[in-house]
Amino acid sequence: MLTSKAQLGRLQAVEDDGSTLKSGVLPIALFEGPNSIGRDDLVSANKQVSRKHVVLKTSSDCTFELSVIGQNPVVIKSGSGKRKLLPNARALISAGDIIEFLPGKMPYKLTLEPTEDELVHHSSRDVQSRRSSQAAHCEESGARSLSLLLQECKPSETKKKRELETIIIDSDEDEQVSKKQKQQLIEDEAFAQAVQAEEDGAARASIRGNVSLLNEQHIGTSSSSKSPRAANKLDEAFGVDYEAGCRSSSTFRLMQVKGLPQWANKGCVNIRGVIQGDVQVALLSNYMVDIDWLLEACPRLKTVPSVVIFHGESGGSLELLQARKPNSWLLHKPPLRLSYGTHHTKAMFLLYPTGIRIVVHTANLIYIDWNNKSQGLWTQDFPYKNVAAGESKPSPFENDLVEYLQALEWTGCIAIISGIGEVHVDAAFFRKFDYSSAMVRLVASVPGYHLGRNLTKWGHLKLRTILQEQHFEEHFKGSPCVYQFSSLGSLDEKWMGEFGSSIQAGSTFGNEQLGPGPVQIVWPTVEDIRNSLEGYAAGGAVPSPLKNVERAFLSKYWYRWQADHTGRSRAIPHIKTFLRYNDQRLAWFLLTSSNLSKAAWGVLQKNGSQLMIRSYEVSTLMTASLLQSIYSAESFTSSLITLSCTSWHMCVLCILLLIFVEIL
Repeated sequence: MLTSKAQLGRLQAVEDDGSTLKSGVLPIALFEGPNSIGRDDLVSANKQVSRKHVVLKTSSDCTFELSVIGQNPVVIKSGSGKRKLLPNARALISAGDIIEFLPGKMPYKLTLEPTEDELVHHSSRDVQSRRSSQAAHCEESGARSLSLLLQECKPSETKKKRELETIIIDSDEDEQVSKKQKQQLIEDEAFAQAVQAEEDGAARASIRGNVSLLNEQHIGTSSSSKSPRAANKLDEAFGVDYEAGCRSSSTFRLMQVKGLPQWANKGCVNIRGVIQGDVQVALLSNYMVDIDWLLEACPRLKTVPSVVIFHGESGGSLELLQARKPNSWLLHKPPLRLSYGTHHTKAMFLLYPTGIRIVVHTANLIYIDWNNKSQGLWTQDFPYKNVAAGESKPSPFENDLVEYLQALEWTGCIAIISGIGEVHVDAAFFRKFDYSSAMVRLVASVPGYHLGRNLTKWGHLKLRTILQEQHFEEHFKGSPCVYQFSSLGSLDEKWMGEFGSSIQAGSTFGNEQLGPGPVQIVWPTVEDIRNSLEGYAAGGAVPSPLKNVERAFLSKYWYRWQADHTGRSRAIPHIKTFLRYNDQRLAWFLLTSSNLSKAAWGVLQKNGSQLMIRSYEVSTLMTASLLQSIYSAESFTSSLITLSCTSWHMCVLCILLLIFVEIL
C-alpha cells in the first residue's frame, strides 16, 4: 500500500509573458517525491513532448530538482535569465521559475502554494474556504487525473487481486475525503467547461468543412437528399430535442446521472429524451423492468396505443410485472433453449407515422440504472421505404435486424398507425423501413447451437465476420483492444484466445492482418465501489464470483476504471464497450448489452464447427469503413475521433475518456 503525501507546489500554465495565468487550464499538482510530467499532462502538447518528458523531484524543504528524461530539451527561465536543459540533464529550480517544455512553447510557472484567488480563477463556482498550505491528502494518480494521462494500474499482490493499489488516508479520513472530492468537483467543472468550449468551437468549424454531409443527417431522413423543410417535419414527428450542438439521431450518447455537476450531463439523455414525439407503437426489450418507475419516469408511455415488452423476468418478478402493467400492454418472453441463459438485450423500437426510431442501450428499465450508473446508448431514426421507387436490395443492417427479431419467436400484434391504418407488427414488418443510412452494424446473440450457415450469424463470430470485411489504417496493426463491461463470466485461456481472434480481426488497406494486440480489461476496483455514488451497494451491478476474478491468467489484463473527464468516476459503469484503438484514434467501437462471458458471446464446440450461445444480446458496431460506405470518402480521416459531427465527436470522445483515463 501507498501512504498519502504532501502537496508542496504546482505548475501553472501561463501566457508567453510569464505573468498572466492561462484561463481554463488546471494546474499540475506536485507532491513530495518524484513527479513524472509529460505530453498527456500538458495542454496542446504534441509528440515532440514525450509521455514522460521530465521528472520533478520535490523535497519537504521545498527544493525542486528537474530532470529531463524525454528526447527534447526544456528551457528554464529564472528572472531575466534562461538556460536550456538537455536530455538526461538535471537542475535545481525555485518558486517563480518558468519551465518551457519545448523551447519557446508551453510555459508553466512553479508556485509553492495555491491561493484562493487561483482556485476561483479555475473554478466556475465560488470556493468557500482557502486551501491549506500544509499536506493535502491526495492520491498520486488522482492529482493529474484531469489530464489525458493513460496510466496503467498494476494489480496488487495481496489475496484480493482485484483491489488495486489504493491510498491510505490517516486519522480524519472522512473529512479529508470530503475535502478532496469537493475540490476535485471544482477542478473537474472548470476543466471540462474549458475543454467543452474548445471542442464545441472545433466541432462547429469542422461541421462547416469536411463533415458537413454527416452533420446534415437529419432525424428520419434516408440516404437520399431531403429539403430542410421536409427534414424539419420529420424531426417534429419524431419529437427531436436539439441541445447545444447535438443531434438526437445517428449518435452514441451517455445517459444522465443524478448528483453530477451540470457540465457532466451536458449532451446526455434520460428516458424521456429517448421516448418522445408521436409514438404509435413501442417495443421495449430488456432484462429487468420496473413498471411503476417506467411509467413515472416516462409518462409518454401511458398514451402510446400499443406497448410490447420483451423481457427476461420469471417467478415472482414476472408475476409482479403482469400485475403492475397497464391492461393494454403485451408481454413476450423469448424462449431460452439452454440453461443459465437470459434475455439480456436492451433495446427499443419506436414506431411513428413517419418511420422508426431504434435504440440500443445498456440500462435495465429500473431507477438505479437510469439515474446512478454510467450508461450509454446508440439511436438512429429511419423513414419508411419509398414504395414508388420500387424494390431495393435489403441492407446488411436490415437483414441482421429482421433475423434477430425472427429469432425471438414473437407472433406480432395488431396496431393502428396514423396515416397508414391497421397493421400487423411482426419481424417482417421491419422490412418496411429504409435502413440504407444506418451508421452501424448490428451484432446479436441468440441462444442455441449454431452450425453450418448459421455458424457466423451470431455472437463473437458475427463480430469477427464483419471486422474481416473492414479495412483499417496501418497504425492499428497490433494495437490494443479494450474490454469494458459490468459482469465477468467463468473464463479460461482457450476461450480468451478464441474471443480475441474475433476482436482482433480485420486487415489494413494493404491487406495485412491487424493481428493480436494487448488486451485491456477495464473494471472497477473495490475502492471504486466503496467511493461510488451508491457505496458498496453499487457492487451488485458488477458481479462475479471471486474464483472468476482471481484466475491467474487474467492478472495481466486488469486496468482500473476512471472517468474524471466525464464526471463519472463515482458512477459505477453498467455501460459495456469493446473497441480497438491506437493513441487517440479508434479503429472501431462497439456498444453492447454483452458482458465478458461465454453465455453472451458464445463458445466454439466440436472442433470449431458449432457455436453455443446461452443468452440474447444486441450490440451496435461503428467503424470508419461503415461510415464511408454512406458518405463520401473525403468526409473522413483515418481517425474516428476527429469525425466532428458534433454528436459523434462529443459522445465518442466522452466514451474514450470514460474508459481510458488510467490506461497507459
